[in-house]
Amino acid sequence: MNNKEILGHIDHTLLQPTSTWEQIQVICEDAIRFGTASVCIPPTFVERVHKAFPDLNICTVIGFPLGYHTTYIKTEEALEAIKNGAGEIDMVVNLGDVKEGRFDQVTQEIAALKSAVGSRVLKVIIETCYLTEDEKVQLCHCVTKAKADFIKTSTGFGSDGAKLEDILLFKQNIGSQVKIKAAGGVRSREDLEVFLAQGCERIGTSSAVKLLQGDKAEGY
Repeated sequence: MNNKEILGHIDHTLLQPTSTWEQIQVICEDAIRFGTASVCIPPTFVERVHKAFPDLNICTVIGFPLGYHTTYIKTEEALEAIKNGAGEIDMVVNLGDVKEGRFDQVTQEIAALKSAVGSRVLKVIIETCYLTEDEKVQLCHCVTKAKADFIKTSTGFGSDGAKLEDILLFKQNIGSQVKIKAAGGVRSREDLEVFLAQGCERIGTSSAVKLLQGDKAEGY
């Protein structure tokens, strides 16, 4: 893949709690220049970015990074983000419900968020580093039943990030309408190419643009 093709699958991400408007502007300008799929930014910046960069596809995070907000709060967060200009929502599941085996509740929450976002893209972060293989499989089923658009590996704030074995597991257990996003720890061109080759539609990373800007391969 050339650089342009890779960057078209990147959610150009800045979610650090100390992020400033100056830093957010830089990633937005990079996203436009290099044609990334979106920028993924904290909810507090969504309205400001939408006004400053009205044609930019904005992704934001809901129930982030721990996932234990109530469904009501997550839904209201999502609705406000959409009102402010977000086109994509990345939500975190309630891991307490997962550990208790309350998968019907997890499915209901995802479905409630999908109902709130409507035709906009909903990605479901399951935070694989904390899960057993069976829990990952069950969450593939939850995401599929709730008709979310993506299953996503990680927040980037857990104890580990995306693993190739999890992508392969997802592919075996998600429905045909569900896409895959890898996030967390994807920091080399080789990583980007491998995850995309194995079926990821999106990759969430803060480093792809900087990495590929210095790359002499075909493309940018």
